[in-house]
Amino acid sequence: AFVGGAVAGPAVAAQAAPEQHVSPVAMSVMADRDHGKGDHKDGHKDGRPSRDRLVPHGVQGEQASIPISGEQADNVKAIVKATKKAGLDERAAVIAVGTSLQESKLENLGDLGASNDHDSLGLFQQRPSSGWGSPEQITDPQYSTTAFLKGLREVDGWHDLPLTVAAQKVQVSAYPDAYAKWENQAADLVANAWNNS
Repeated sequence: AFVGGAVAGPAVAAQAAPEQHVSPVAMSVMADRDHGKGDHKDGHKDGRPSRDRLVPHGVQGEQASIPISGEQADNVKAIVKATKKAGLDERAAVIAVGTSLQESKLENLGDLGASNDHDSLGLFQQRPSSGWGSPEQITDPQYSTTAFLKGLREVDGWHDLPLTVAAQKVQVSAYPDAYAKWENQAADLVANAWNNS
């Protein structure tokens, strides 16, 4: 069992891209606009997962987004691939991607020296001292995602929890509500990557 995750803090502050906030009203309008266009029962006409599968209970509060580089997009694909390999669905991938957006902005961070938050590393800022694995393991996207998902599976009812609650139960962050703002972008990223990973 995992003892806990990393606290989001200085490790991501130094390299975080500027966030763009979107009001809940705008999010609702965008979701309504996009929902149902070409959707099949379990997904879009193009095979992407449906919004209902990605965000079954909607998003909470104001949402943020960041521009995604090629490396970050590759990390999303790695998370999705590991999620599929673990036999979990799109919702698990959204929770994992949203968690990584908060913890590292989807960057596979090594030791940042004085800017590091304790011994936190990788996409999920997992800590070797908390039993997540060795530094080499934690900085491997497949391993770190699998470790995160193992913790997620141990959370009762994780599939029906808000992203921020599910993430917090795995990560044990000092900022438990911080994950919520990434749910919309995480859902979009997973929708785009699901069939390409």
